[in-house]
Amino acid sequence: MITQSIDTHPAAEEVQLQLLRQATPAKRFGIMCSLSQTMAAQSRRAIRRANPAYNQQELNLAFISIHYGEALAERVRIYLEERRNESD
Repeated sequence: MITQSIDTHPAAEEVQLQLLRQATPAKRFGIMCSLSQTMAAQSRRAIRRANPAYNQQELNLAFISIHYGEALAERVRIYLEERRNESD
């Protein structure tokens, strides 16, 4: 078997894969959600470290830009600005 991870022993990786194969769809979905949340939190932390002066909206827009593209981030920025103007 070709290992997928350079920092995990092949025997440990095989055990991990067996456990994943045996898990119910609900359990696998839960693992996927947890990994996604962890990735998003780590990404936001890295953006915050690189841009400590960003407010929450700027942080969110940077996250969107990095992960979903500048075009979507710009559309969200415009939407938020329009919504703020309507409430004034």
